Amino acid sequence: MSYKWLEWAKRIQSLSQSGLSFSDDMYDIERYEELREISAEIMEQYTSLEMEKIKELFTNETGYQTPKVDIRGAVFNDEKILMVREKIDDKWSLPGGFCDIGLSPSENIVKEVKEESGYDVTAKKLVALLDMNKHSHPPQPYHYYKIFIQCELIGGQAKTGLETKDVRFFSENNLPKLSTGRNTEEQIHMLFGFLRNPNKVSKFD
Repeated sequence: MSYKWLEWAKRIQSLSQSGLSFSDDMYDIERYEELREISAEIMEQYTSLEMEKIKELFTNETGYQTPKVDIRGAVFNDEKILMVREKIDDKWSLPGGFCDIGLSPSENIVKEVKEESGYDVTAKKLVALLDMNKHSHPPQPYHYYKIFIQCELIGGQAKTGLETKDVRFFSENNLPKLSTGRNTEEQIHMLFGFLRNPNKVSKFD
């Protein structure tokens, strides 16, 4: 889903961050800092984020800006999908999170599923690599790519983690209230489609 104001704010932020990272001219640096301030003002105007939080997000970013990578695991049992209840918004998502440096995608998702749900899995198939901007997620200050990996349940038991408060399996026609910043209903249905059709070609964009 496209929000033109968000596209402008992200683009301005990206340009200002690159400029601040590679420019040595004091006058150029001053202009790039002003651009970053304008981007933050746009974010404050159209979101519920406070300026202090927005500036904290932006000023912690350095170097050339690239999309952040979020990974989610599709774990099925008896034709039900594993979901965890997030403490931060009291809604449900597939286990997962930001990819950690030093771990491959499969290593990341195995770790995330274990930490958030208590279950042991193996990564079996990359089912989708999606651009968050092209799907019906709520506006976000950063540009995200979302990786969805189908996993096989091999052991463990339901156990909440630091960021989760409940762990359950849900059927496709009885989904809970979703944390749409992390996953959408359309994406959950997509994953059930891969369960029904193991030979389905992976999706991207």
